[in-house]
This record gives sequence, C-alpha cells and structure tokens, in this order.
Amino acid sequence: MKKEILKILAVVLLVAPLAGCFGGLKRLKVVDYTDQRVGDLSLTKKMVGKREFLFFSTTKMSLFLDGNLQGVVTDYQGNPIEGVTVKVMPELNKAGGGGDEFAATEENANSSVNLSFAPGISDTTGLFKIHFSLPVTDDEVDVRGKLVYNPGWDQQRMNLGKAYEPQMKESPFRLYFNLKSGFLAFAEGVRKVIVQPVGEGQGRMKNLPGAKGPEPAKPAAAAEGAPAAGAGGNAEEDLFKGFDFGQ
Repeated sequence: MKKEILKILAVVLLVAPLAGCFGGLKRLKVVDYTDQRVGDLSLTKKMVGKREFLFFSTTKMSLFLDGNLQGVVTDYQGNPIEGVTVKVMPELNKAGGGGDEFAATEENANSSVNLSFAPGISDTTGLFKIHFSLPVTDDEVDVRGKLVYNPGWDQQRMNLGKAYEPQMKESPFRLYFNLKSGFLAFAEGVRKVIVQPVGEGQGRMKNLPGAKGPEPAKPAAAAEGAPAAGAGGNAEEDLFKGFDFGQ
C-alpha cells in the first residue's frame, strides 16, 4: 500500500511542473521577412520519446513549428504549370555527422526529433506548398537544406517521351524562426538568371555570345493542319516542346 501511495505521489510531483511548461501553447507572433514564401504557421506539441524512471515511464513532449513553404511554377511565357513536384532535402546538423539526407536527429536511445517536409505538387495556378513540421530548440528553428525542382524529370522523359525540365535543378535555402521575437526569415541561395542575346549585329553592334530561348508555341488555330484547342492530338506535345530548355 505504501509503495502504491509513493508511486502516485511521484507521478503527481512530476506531472505538475510539466503541466506548467506545456499547459498552453504560446500565442504565435510572427514578424514575416519571407515575402510570402512561408505561411500558415502554427505551434504544436508532439511526443518525441519516453523518460524512464524507477517505477514508471512518461512520454517526452516537444514543441514544433508547422507551416507551408510555397512557390510558383511557370513556363518561359509565365503560364502556370500543373503537376510539377518540388521536394526539400534538409541538411544534418554538424552534431549529426553530416550528410545530404536524413530522417531524424537522435537525442538519445529513447527519443528522436523528426524534421518533416512533405513534397509539394503545383496546382492549376502553378502554386506548390511544401508542408513542414520542425522542432523548436532553445526557442529557435534554424534549418538549412536545398529545394529540388521536379526531381527525376530526365527519367520521366526517357520513360514517357516528355517531361518538364526545370530551368534551375536545385537551390540552397535557410529557414529561421525565433519564438520570442517572432522573427521569421527565409533565404534562398544563389539564383540562376538566364539572358539571351538580342540585336542584328550591324554597325558597332557585335554579335553577342549565348543561346536564345525557345520560340513561343504557336496557337493551335494558327498552325497549318493543327487540330483546334481541346481536340487532342499535338496540342499537349507542343506545350512540352515549348518548355524544353535543354534541347
């Protein structure tokens, strides 16, 4: 009987301070410096492991920042493209041993903290959203990684005969959030800017090196013998050809 009473008292004494820590989530304050690249933010509590004691064990909870990382996919003429996948490959912390991909960072034998990024797929407006759930450590979220645009496009082209080749295959990024100040920032690495030479090269104007972009796809009605829009046939094929960057 005494053992049971002692056990109950120990549980009550342990749960009381935990309830004070996690009794209510702090109201999320955001000072957004991401230019709408990050949104739909919320704080959640998740179980990340167990704590073992002499007579019992308790679940270990941790605070996570949930939200969406978003962008837009278009062709050269600015038309939205549907169905293009964008993935995030986060980097391991230095303490984790390095590497390009990982599933979780181990804290100890009984707990792990997952860094979760769900792939985003562009919709009919070209908008993609990558849902993330990231642990808040010492009141901060600081994650580095890279965005990979339409991975496997080359394999898709070989299998299906057509694919969307991204102008930029991948780009590094850093996502930072401070829980106390609400400071939120998203920085993407060096961006690739494409230019094309213009002019006829007469007089003092010399021919500029470089290749020109693909010619705009002709409307189906203007093409000789081409079926009308919506009639199938070569309409979809012309769209892919207009987006073929590498050929």
